[in-house]
Amino acid sequence: MVVIGAIIGSGIFINPAIVAGRLSSPTLVLAAWTVGGLVALAGAFSYAELAQRMPKAGGQYAYLREAWHPVVGFLYGWSLLFMIETGAMAAVAIAFSEYALRLAGAAGANPRPLAVAAIVVLSVINYLGVKPGSIVLNVFVILKVGALAVLIVFAWLGGGVTGWLAAQPGIGASGPLAFGSALIPILFAYGGWQCANYLAEEMQNPVRDLPRSLIAGTLVVVAVYLLVNVAYLRTLGHAGLAHTLTPAADAARTWFGANGERFVAAAIAISTFGFLDLSILAPTRVYFAMARDGTFFPALARLHPRFATPSAAIVMQSTWAIALTLTGQYNDLLDTVVFADWIFFALSVSSLFVLRRRGGPAPSFMTPGYPWVPGAFVAVAIAVVFSAIRTAPLRSAVGFGLMVLGVPVFYYFTRTRKTTSEVDFQQE
Repeated sequence: MVVIGAIIGSGIFINPAIVAGRLSSPTLVLAAWTVGGLVALAGAFSYAELAQRMPKAGGQYAYLREAWHPVVGFLYGWSLLFMIETGAMAAVAIAFSEYALRLAGAAGANPRPLAVAAIVVLSVINYLGVKPGSIVLNVFVILKVGALAVLIVFAWLGGGVTGWLAAQPGIGASGPLAFGSALIPILFAYGGWQCANYLAEEMQNPVRDLPRSLIAGTLVVVAVYLLVNVAYLRTLGHAGLAHTLTPAADAARTWFGANGERFVAAAIAISTFGFLDLSILAPTRVYFAMARDGTFFPALARLHPRFATPSAAIVMQSTWAIALTLTGQYNDLLDTVVFADWIFFALSVSSLFVLRRRGGPAPSFMTPGYPWVPGAFVAVAIAVVFSAIRTAPLRSAVGFGLMVLGVPVFYYFTRTRKTTSEVDFQQE
């Protein structure tokens, strides 16, 4: 549920239109989503082996710390807290609020109060324990997958556009550059499988269950995404899909009329609310692990005495996300650092090569097709980073600058920890 909930957000309701507009035929569209799914699987395979080698809280943070340098792991957590995760929380909370208000017939209302309320409510739920947060996650994952299943079923029951697999003249392109361009929104839509690794120390048997979760969850999402794209193409045709900004709403309107708009608004509200819950449930474990290593605020390393949750980390992350929501600057902040996620994806999967070279006992799960499968993932991740830089060089530079600001913070905390340890030793 964590893997599926982390991957499926609002992207599958919107991004297929972007992809269809960049490619010249439905066959290429489906091929691109298939390739994106294979890239996601390559990442899931690599993270599955990393999870068995290091079943530690914080997931990527632990892999980057051990394989490269503690400062690299810290910069990941720093970027997650101040840019990547909190920016995503702010954006997703606003998206949830806008669609929830639309569903309630109050589309013109200010979405920020409801967005803040959603963050507060979900923060309280996750503060009270892993179980309550997991129950909310499970319910909303089932609801969002159910909504997508309705889209898929009605596309087949309602008949399709004649020649929906045929190429339409004047739409998109067919070269390698066009295919690579189409992969960018696809790979963003497939991102999120790594969230399960954050929770390794809270699983009863992470060595056994994490690989199963990563692979099974990612396979489910790949199947759902391909079937949803077939549903869009079958209902709207290639031209119709390429020329709309709201493919899910257009497809639903075909079957349900005016009620289709309300159905899609409800589906997106459900999907974004579930994603927001997961954003509070999982990444706070990264800040907990950083503090436990002595590289961040010590209070973040303490679990709540009754609920056994990283309560201080939850409060800190949610407070910053609320600040971004209220200031309205979250979109710009998120745009400047979208490339950062894939920098750390590349470094995390590359850490598999480093850890294997160091030796040690082999885990029961080994990445299939090693070294080609993780190598291909790293190559794609690097291409995504360069594509993001080429698309928005100024924002990427600002994002890189924000990330590098974490370096002096890391050394401040490590120096403080060293000084404190020396004083304690002298007193003893």
